[in-house]
Amino acid sequence: MPKPKSKSRGLRKERKNVELEEINILKEWIESQKPDSGSNPLSLPSPPSNAPVGRLPDGTFSHYAASTKFSQLPLSNKTIDGLKKAGYVSMTEIQRASLPHALCGRDILGAAKTGSGKTLAFIIPVLEKLHRERWGPSDGVGSIIISPTRELADQIFDVVRAVGKFHGFSGGLLIGGRKEVDIEKENVNELNILVCTPGRLLQHMDETPNFDCSQLQVLVLDEADRILDVGFQKTLNAIISQLPKHRQTLLFSATQTKSVQDLARLSLKDPEYVGVHEKSTTATPSRLQQTAMIVPLEQKLDMLWSFIKAHLNSKILVFLSSCKQVKFVYEAFKKLRPGIPLKCLHGKMKQGKRMIIYSQFCESRSVLFSTDVASRGLDFNKAVDWVVQVDCPEDVASYIHRVGRTARYLSGGRSVLFLTPSEMKMLEKLQEAKVPVEFIKANTKRLQPVSGLLSVLLVKHEGMQDLAKRAFITYLRSINIQKDKEVFDVTKLPIDEYSASLGLPMTPQVRFLKHKMKKKMSEKSSVVELDNSNEHNTEDAIGSIREKDSGSHREMLDIGDAEEENADGSILQPRSSEHQDPTKTTDLEAVMPATRVSKKKKLKINMDRPVGTRVVFDEEGNALPPLARMAGANNVLDNDISSLLGKKEEYYKKEREMLKEVDKEDKVLDRQRRREKRTKEKIKRKRQSTEEEEEDEDEEEDLSGSEEERKGKQRGKRSKIYFDRDNEDENTEKAVVETDSISLAEQEALALKLLGSMH
Repeated sequence: MPKPKSKSRGLRKERKNVELEEINILKEWIESQKPDSGSNPLSLPSPPSNAPVGRLPDGTFSHYAASTKFSQLPLSNKTIDGLKKAGYVSMTEIQRASLPHALCGRDILGAAKTGSGKTLAFIIPVLEKLHRERWGPSDGVGSIIISPTRELADQIFDVVRAVGKFHGFSGGLLIGGRKEVDIEKENVNELNILVCTPGRLLQHMDETPNFDCSQLQVLVLDEADRILDVGFQKTLNAIISQLPKHRQTLLFSATQTKSVQDLARLSLKDPEYVGVHEKSTTATPSRLQQTAMIVPLEQKLDMLWSFIKAHLNSKILVFLSSCKQVKFVYEAFKKLRPGIPLKCLHGKMKQGKRMIIYSQFCESRSVLFSTDVASRGLDFNKAVDWVVQVDCPEDVASYIHRVGRTARYLSGGRSVLFLTPSEMKMLEKLQEAKVPVEFIKANTKRLQPVSGLLSVLLVKHEGMQDLAKRAFITYLRSINIQKDKEVFDVTKLPIDEYSASLGLPMTPQVRFLKHKMKKKMSEKSSVVELDNSNEHNTEDAIGSIREKDSGSHREMLDIGDAEEENADGSILQPRSSEHQDPTKTTDLEAVMPATRVSKKKKLKINMDRPVGTRVVFDEEGNALPPLARMAGANNVLDNDISSLLGKKEEYYKKEREMLKEVDKEDKVLDRQRRREKRTKEKIKRKRQSTEEEEEDEDEEEDLSGSEEERKGKQRGKRSKIYFDRDNEDENTEKAVVETDSISLAEQEALALKLLGSMH
């Protein structure tokens, strides 16, 4: 038995020596060949594939700044084995540009397109830093990786487990929505790597006993621009205040911040800005086909339904503005059964359900209705075919993150954006940001309206009408709170038509719109009639900025034509500059069932119409002009009103006098009560003082006499009986009877005599 123990000790000691030797070599390699600060490793020539790696025969080390493979970097064997096991061999551009600087311990600001491999760019430096410092369980928290969403944090944690499989570090996933907070509090102090959301991390900092981050080595912010936003500002400031300033900080995002104020908050020291796609002609992946089309607000659900029916064999990610919209559209379309599985994901769902839906969508072809909770960082295992933005994103950065869920890494993808006529300014902003969006239009002949079916669902199913109302109100509120008023103007939306498109029988009242609508009406008070051709004028403005079709492409989006899609490769083509005649009704209007009466027609008064000639008779039957009788009635009415006003003043005068009398009586009664109360208090105080004086006198007498005399006095005092007569004067002396000196018969006779004298 002792021999195996000695062998195991020897093996551990030998393994420890090998690890120490490897760490020393890595430190020497990194220090001797580190790239110059501010240099771009992508501009350096790549080394040959058969070039030696590590220590060279002459004692020097190979250059790693221009490496293209992970095996050419100064990484530990455990990290390289984890990368190979996970299937990572070659590096992407963001990894080639950032890893040489990050391995040197420098702060990084990394910006790259979505799906470019930013996760590995910060996980590898975290593992290597802790490995070179020989971090263990007793050392506590060595690295914190913060993510804005729970799903992204879970995805990052999976990559950490896969790549760091052969390291001995302990890691934990700290996200909200879980009930195991007490279990986390017991073990969080023993974890080396924390992957967390800001709220949950701050909760442990405030509540967990002995939670210590004073030895933190690396801080990572994924989707840094979102975490540095106003929504996380207070939480992040509270977290940063509890972290040491001497640390390495890595910031990565598709749309990186360069704000000096944000960088100062994080205590960055000479950060290396790595923007690998800054000089690119487009801000989005080149394999992404992006299209946009003008869809009136009241036709958005019809267009979405038709799009889903036309792509039943695709994986589709649909973005909506609010949680209530996601829930309503999901429930409504699920009851209509489009022929493809439907799922929904939003921030109000419980965390366990959110993770289940996320994993199910990754593994199957379906339609996922989601808010922006799924727009950042999520990498779905099987490529997303379509990203459909039913509601306009709040800014260009949100658009880039949304479409970044498809066309990730080397795969392709397509996206379509629905814009209302009042949101046309967003297209100009996208073009200015190098986002290549192509204009298209839909073939209304293949459009399948669902507004009539929705109105039936709202009546048939309990609770659906309430969902529709909430979806209606939350959409308008989401438009109202947007900062960019050039794009989002809630007063320009067709409120009644949109309400009808959701199947609602009446337009719900929206409080915050009343002030805006009154203000708008006051600005247009000089206009007598509203021009009904505003929509067509908008179409003219839209048509003026569209590019003309060269003739080699089809003019229309042929929804539902699967054969043409397969033959041509894309059913979305540029729309021509021609527009429909506003005097003609579209095919959609002919097909759409009318759910309510149109309110566009204005009531007009014809001033040339002849006036009525009705004859009015008085009580005696004589004909009178109508105004004459009205004048008489007005005179009578005036007299009645004057008499009523006089009576009212007289009544008020009487009431005032009565109130004054009652008030006087109340005051007299109050004074009397106060006087009685003071008298009682005086009597009580006087009685107390008298009793105290008598007690003092008795004590003096007891002290002056002998003990026997005191006893006799006490006995005589107890045997005396006093009788007071009511009719006697106060000065009359009291009758005192010594009960000890007379017999019982004499006492009874005396009592009868006294009782007789009282009558």
